[in-house]
Amino acid sequence: MAHRSPWMNEDLDALAELARRFFEKECAPNEDRWRRQHHVDREVWKAAGELGLLGLSLPEEYGGGGGDFRHEAVVAIEQVRTLAPSLGIALHSGIIAHYINAYGTDEQKQRWLPAMCSGDIVAAIAMTEPGTGSDLQNIKTTARRDGDDYVISGAKTFISNGFLADLVLVAVKTSEGRGADTVSIIAVETDRGGFRRGRNLEKVGQHGQDTCELFFDDVRVPQSNLLGVAEGLGFIQLMSQLPQERLILAVAAAAAIEKAVELTVAYAREREAFGKPIFGFQNTQFTLAEVDTVKSIAWTFLDDCVTKHTRGELDIPTAAKAKWWLTDQQCRVTDDCLQLFGGYGYMAEYPISRLWTDSRIQKIYGGTNEIMKMIIGRSL
Repeated sequence: MAHRSPWMNEDLDALAELARRFFEKECAPNEDRWRRQHHVDREVWKAAGELGLLGLSLPEEYGGGGGDFRHEAVVAIEQVRTLAPSLGIALHSGIIAHYINAYGTDEQKQRWLPAMCSGDIVAAIAMTEPGTGSDLQNIKTTARRDGDDYVISGAKTFISNGFLADLVLVAVKTSEGRGADTVSIIAVETDRGGFRRGRNLEKVGQHGQDTCELFFDDVRVPQSNLLGVAEGLGFIQLMSQLPQERLILAVAAAAAIEKAVELTVAYAREREAFGKPIFGFQNTQFTLAEVDTVKSIAWTFLDDCVTKHTRGELDIPTAAKAKWWLTDQQCRVTDDCLQLFGGYGYMAEYPISRLWTDSRIQKIYGGTNEIMKMIIGRSL
C-alpha cells in the first residue's frame, strides 16, 4: 500500500490524483519511445503547464500555483509511482524557477516565470563543466563586460533539460581568482548567437531524460540577465538553493524505494521456483523484510525533512543527510530487489531494471554523496 505522508491534506490528495492521471496518460505510454529518442516530446511540457503542474510552489502573480514545497514533492512522488521518470518537472519547477523567484528582479520574474509555468519555456541550470564537477569555485566559463552586455565563453556538460531548454541559468566567472565571490549566475536564452548544444549524452540510466553538452562561443547577453543585485553572488545563491534540490532528490529516492519493494513483493508472490512461490523461501522473506524496513525509515526521515522545510527550518547538514542516506539506500534496495527477480531483473522490459539503472546517478548529482558527508562532517 502506498505511503501517505502526515503532511498531506485533501488539497494535496487531489493534486496527487491529478498528477497520477497526467503521468499515466501523457507520459507512461511514451516512456519507451522517449528512452529511444533520449528526450521527451516538447508538447508534454505544454500539457503539464495546461494542467497547472508546473510552478506549483511559485507565487500566483507569476503564473504559479501559490503552493509550497509539498506541492512539488507530491508531483515528484507520483512521477516515480507511475514509472514515468523522463519529464524533468522537478528540476524545472522545484529548482530552477526558485533561483529566478528568489534572486530575480520583478522584470526578470515577469519575463520568464509565467512562460515556465505554462510550459512555453523549458529551463535548465548549467553548473558542471568538462573539467569541473563538484568544485564550483573552479569553473572556467567566463562572462566579461562589454558595454551594456556580458560576453559568455565556455562549455558545460551533463546538463539536464539541456536539449530542449529555452532558458539556461549559467554559472560563470565574472572576475578572476578562485574565491566564492568570483562566481555569478547569468540567464541565457538559447536562441542567442554563439549558443549551441552538443550531443545528447548516452547515459547508463534515465535514457528518456535529455542531458547534453552546452557551448557558449562569445554569447552576448544584456547585463540585465544577471541574477541578483550584484556580481559575485552566484556561489551564495547556489549554496542557498541546493538544500531544496537535495531534498527533491531525497523525495525521489523514498518513492523509488517504495516502488521497488512494491514490484518485488508482487513478483515474489507469483514467481515459482522448486514448486512454490519464491515468497515462501526464507531468503526472500528476509530480504523483503529488510527493504520494507528501510522503506519505513526512509519515509519517516523524509517526512520530517519535508515538514521542517515547509516551515523554513531545514538546515543544510540535515538536507545533506537526507540526500546521501536516502539515495544510498535507494541504490541498495533496488539492487537487492533486482536480485530477487533473477535473470528477469536484468531485462530492460522489467521496471525493476530501469529503477536500478536510473537510481545510480542519485548518488552523484546534486552534489556527490561524498560532498554531502563533508558538509555534515564540518557541522559536527
